[in-house]
Amino acid sequence: MIALEAFAKVNRSLVVLGLRPDGYHEIDTLFQTIDLSDEIRFEEENRLTLSIAGSAVPADDSNLVLRAARVLSERAGGARGARLHLSKRIPVGAGLGGGSADAAATLLGLNALWRLGLTAEELRPVAAAVGSDVAFFLCGGRARGTGRGEKIEPLPDPPDESLVLFLPPFGMATPEVYRALDAGPVPDSLPPRPDSSAMPDRNDLEAAAERLRPELSSLRSALVSQGAVSARLSGSGSTVFGVFRSEPEARAAAAALGRREGVRALVTRTLPRAEWRRRALPAAGNEPEGLKP
Repeated sequence: MIALEAFAKVNRSLVVLGLRPDGYHEIDTLFQTIDLSDEIRFEEENRLTLSIAGSAVPADDSNLVLRAARVLSERAGGARGARLHLSKRIPVGAGLGGGSADAAATLLGLNALWRLGLTAEELRPVAAAVGSDVAFFLCGGRARGTGRGEKIEPLPDPPDESLVLFLPPFGMATPEVYRALDAGPVPDSLPPRPDSSAMPDRNDLEAAAERLRPELSSLRSALVSQGAVSARLSGSGSTVFGVFRSEPEARAAAAALGRREGVRALVTRTLPRAEWRRRALPAAGNEPEGLKP
């Protein structure tokens, strides 16, 4: 039996560069793993099965865990089985990448369980075939994502940051937020591609998401009022997060703001790549080449 943690992310920056011919949007984003995770257990089995605890998400082929398993099985040249059990702690539809993190953990876990011996370079196109940002979750730490988010450039870890996550009682559908973005004011020109050493503190999806859910704007304002040095929407939402100078400041802000009806405040921190490797990769000897510490 193999058990892996699948860590969530926030987007410390997200610039939308325009609509691509394939219907996706070209983005330039800074991904950052955080210390909030699901867990997946992998056991030998003749057929592929999935059970889920902690959430009402479906355990059918619409789930990215099963989708990743089937894509990897095809890549390995034939039908393979495994018993998968997913314990959900990352909220669904929250912009924290829970489904993509679970998919990446599935690729890593089954690569080890099935003894495929695939390298990191061989796993990355499999990840991109499952979802736009799945490849990031084979990297961890901080990384720049371009294209649809599938082109990943690992970056040095910045100093640890303490975060307050505001988790509203609703999710946001990414396609709906992008439709709202496209329906909004058209800029005179596309934003320039940022320099990797100076990505802006912004999320170009915020205005669209806040048109759909105006309360998200007040959540960001509340975080700033409590001393957050930055308050952003993560991905397409619904999570709003604040960056604080220290954990005590983050905990004080969460205590002050956590009584809002229906909105949960969670204190966490950024997860550097070395710690991500230790906690997210299979046991020594089973991790893919290129992902070993």
